[in-house]
Amino acid sequence: MIDVVIVGGGIVGLSVALELTTQFPQKKVVILEKENSVSMHQTGNNSGVIHSGIYYKPGSFKARFAKQGSESMVAFCKEHGIEYDICGKVIVATEEHELPLLNNLYKRGLENGLEIEMLTPNELNVIEPHVVGLGAIRVPQAGIVNYKQVSDKMRELIEARGSEIRCGEEVRKIDEQADAVVIETNKGTYHARVFINCAGLQSDRIAKMAGYHADLKIVPFRGEYYKLKDSSKWLVKHLIYPVPNPDFPFLGVHYTRMIGGAIEAGPNAVLSFKREGYKKVDFNLFDLAETLTYKGFWKLASKNMKEGMNEMARSYSKALFVKSLQKLIPEITTDDLEPGGAGVRAQALKSDGSMVDDFYFIRGKRSIHVLNAPSPAATASIEIGKEIVAKFHDKFETVEIA
Repeated sequence: MIDVVIVGGGIVGLSVALELTTQFPQKKVVILEKENSVSMHQTGNNSGVIHSGIYYKPGSFKARFAKQGSESMVAFCKEHGIEYDICGKVIVATEEHELPLLNNLYKRGLENGLEIEMLTPNELNVIEPHVVGLGAIRVPQAGIVNYKQVSDKMRELIEARGSEIRCGEEVRKIDEQADAVVIETNKGTYHARVFINCAGLQSDRIAKMAGYHADLKIVPFRGEYYKLKDSSKWLVKHLIYPVPNPDFPFLGVHYTRMIGGAIEAGPNAVLSFKREGYKKVDFNLFDLAETLTYKGFWKLASKNMKEGMNEMARSYSKALFVKSLQKLIPEITTDDLEPGGAGVRAQALKSDGSMVDDFYFIRGKRSIHVLNAPSPAATASIEIGKEIVAKFHDKFETVEIA
């Protein structure tokens, strides 16, 4: 019998396995991943930012895990020779009504223990000459990394310790019994003492398969990017973000430096018609029907109709997308941009229309389910792994997982 089966081979599942094999090297861990490699979805399509934790409610998992996680991630990269860059970030107010919001964000950052500074327009222009703003916050702790490279190193370490990552295995059935969990995939059957659900975009379905019906559903939002052409990269020195709109649950279009030299511009945030739909034409009838028949989605949509329509318009109009980018860098034109990639965010949404605003875990009889792990989950992944193993240890030490 396998000691622990982890469903999902993204960076969260890998981090959990890495921590398990560190604390319990004598135990057998198996990761089941339905794709042909690890980190093919949210992790592999991540913008690569090492977040500081400035945005998140003090005391929340997000705030704690982001700050600690950024330090853990940098330490991991140093130890294993993975390229990273603590390049810093500026959050810029471009309109008068954003200045009080910027000040509130500054106070929140201080509450979260960050060493940040407020910038005047002139001070902003010293470090970002092409950005126009009425004020800004400089966040020196923010950085960038390639999370696919991090994931590949985690996989190497896990396998070197004798545990396994089995790709191409899609979970079809879960039977959580009194003394074991039976997991059926498209390739075989696994008997485990416990299992941990780290399935990301499919996490609510995996929980339901195991018999757990939380008041939430994963709703997929696609974020689409452009890239700056090589001839225009000189316009951006740091990560450049707008002040978030408090009435809309996304950060807004921004500029992101990438490991390797690329600079992404975006994203927008539009409903994806497929849970793993990275293109506008991607469509899955079951996925879409599940979203459109969920009352929580319509409650969210009604509260954010104007912004949602603007996001959709930007998806189909490069000119409107550019107009949004020009709020931060007026010099940007359509000629500076070329098509970039896209990612899909697995956002847990409650039936009352509210977004689950923090990482969210539930315990089963012999399972732990990670049902909400959006950004900054990649940054915080090592700390999430530690937290889940702590929960795991507390619950399952009576079945000799200790």
